[in-house]
Amino acid sequence: MSPSVLSSARGGTESLSALFCILALSVDRVALADDPKLNTPAQKEAPTAFAAPEPTPVKDWGVGDGKSYWVPAYEIPAFELLLNRVDHYAVDSEVYASPISNFRENLHHKWVVDNDAFATNQFLHPYQGAFYQGLARSSGLDFWQSSAYTFGGSLLWEYAGETTRPSINDQVASGIAGNFLGEPLFRMASLLLESGPNGEEPGLLRKVGAAIISPSLGLNRLVYGDRFAGVFRSNAPAVFTRVDLGESLSTHFYSNVNANADLTAPPAAQTFKRQSASAIFTMAYGLPGKPEYSYDRPFDYFNFELSVDTTNAVETVFSRGLLYGTDYALGPNYRGIWGLYGTYEYVGPQVFRVSTTAAALGTTGQWWISQQVALQGTALFGVGYGGGGVIHGAGVTQAGVLGDGQRDYHYGLAPQGEVQARLILDDRVSLDTTFREYYVSRVAATESTGSEDISRVDTALTIRVYNLHGITLRYSEASRNGRYATLPTSHQTVGTFSIGYTLLGSARFGAVDWRGNR
Repeated sequence: MSPSVLSSARGGTESLSALFCILALSVDRVALADDPKLNTPAQKEAPTAFAAPEPTPVKDWGVGDGKSYWVPAYEIPAFELLLNRVDHYAVDSEVYASPISNFRENLHHKWVVDNDAFATNQFLHPYQGAFYQGLARSSGLDFWQSSAYTFGGSLLWEYAGETTRPSINDQVASGIAGNFLGEPLFRMASLLLESGPNGEEPGLLRKVGAAIISPSLGLNRLVYGDRFAGVFRSNAPAVFTRVDLGESLSTHFYSNVNANADLTAPPAAQTFKRQSASAIFTMAYGLPGKPEYSYDRPFDYFNFELSVDTTNAVETVFSRGLLYGTDYALGPNYRGIWGLYGTYEYVGPQVFRVSTTAAALGTTGQWWISQQVALQGTALFGVGYGGGGVIHGAGVTQAGVLGDGQRDYHYGLAPQGEVQARLILDDRVSLDTTFREYYVSRVAATESTGSEDISRVDTALTIRVYNLHGITLRYSEASRNGRYATLPTSHQTVGTFSIGYTLLGSARFGAVDWRGNR
C-alpha cells in the first residue's frame, strides 16, 4: 500500500474508533429489543428488529436476486487505477509508474516477501482488502463470491499497482485477511442500516456511521441508492457490544534488547511509555443459543475487537468468524457452535508486535450453571501465516543487522491458539479472560534461522453500576521470546493495569436465554 494511503488510513482508523461508539449506541438500541429487563411491552411486541424488505430484482448479470457481478468488476480496477495515479503524481513517479508497464514488467518477476513497514503490511493491507470485499458485498454478492473479488483485486494490484515485485505476504494480507476483516465491518455497517426495534428507518447518524465503518458500502449506497438495499439480512442474531474507555494505573515492562540503531554503541534499553489512555470496542454477533437462528453463511457468528491507545495508535485488532460449521446442544443448559473459523489478528504493544491470518478449528458455547450464572467461552487452535518481532531503533533488523530498507520482523508459518471465557453473575458482574498464543516458526520463512513465541492474556472485571453503565478493572500482559541462531535469546514483557468506564450493549452482558425462565 502506498504512503498516501498509509496516512489516510491511520486517520480513518481514528474516525472508525470514534464511530464505534455510535455503532454501540445504535446497534444496542436494537439489541435491547430482546432484553425483558429493559424493554417496554410495546418493544417486546414489535416485529423482529432486523426485519428488512425483500430484495428487488435488478436487471443485470445476476438477474432476479438483487446482485451484480459487474459493479465490483469495474469498481475495484477503477479504484486501483485512481490510487496508482494519485501516488504517481503525489508520492513517487517511478514506484507508481504506468499500470500497463508495471504489469508487463512484473509478469517476468518471481514473487517475494517484501520489506514494507509492519503496520503497512499487516494492518493497512488487510484494510485495503476489506475495502475490495465491501465493494462486492454491497453489490449483493455473498461472502465467497466477494472473497474471489478480494483475492483478484489484491492480485491485480500486486502486478499492476507498483513497480515493486509481487509480494506473497501482501497477497495473504489483502486477499485473505481482507475478507476476515471486511466481513465483520460490512455486517456491522449493515446492522446500522437495518430498521430499529419499532420498524423505524435508520437516521442520518446511523447512515454516516455505516459509511465510516464500511466506506465501500457507503460509496455504493451513494452511487446506486437503494438498488441493493435489503439483499443482505442479518436474520436477527444475538448481539452484544461494549465500549471501554480506560486509563492506565500501573505498568510493568522488561526487555533485554539493545535499542540502539548503532550496534557498536553501548547498549541502550528499549523505552516504554507507561501512562496511556485507551478505547476498546467489542462486538459478538450471532452468539449461540438463540432459537431458530442458524449458521448457514460464513460469519453468521463473529467476534470483533479493536483497541486504540494514546501511546501506540492501533494497539490490537482481533477478528474471528465461523466459516463453516453448525450449532449443537449438550444437555438442557448448554448451547454451542463448532467448525472452521477464519481469523485475522494484530497485536502491537509498543516494543514488539505480531499479526497473523489463519484458519482454526474450534467451538463457541454458553452454559447456564444456574438461573443467575452463565459461562460463555471459545476455544480455537489453528495454523496461519504471519509476522512478528521486536521493535529496535531505526535501521536495525529483526536479525540485528544494520541496513536501509530491511525488515525488522520475521515471517513464517504460524500455529496459534486461543481460549476465551466470560463468567456472568446475575446480570451485575462479568469476569472476562482471554489467552492467545502465537508461534511464528521457521517454516515458510525467509529468515530460517529463528522463531518468535508471543503470548497475550487479557482479564477484565466489569461491574454494572446503573442501567448500561459500568466500571471495569482490566489487566493485560503480553510477552515475547525471540530465538535466533546468531543472536542471544531476547525477551520482553509488558503488563498494564487500568480502570475505566464501560458502556454495555445489554444488561445481561450478552447472555442468551433460550429457556424462558429468567
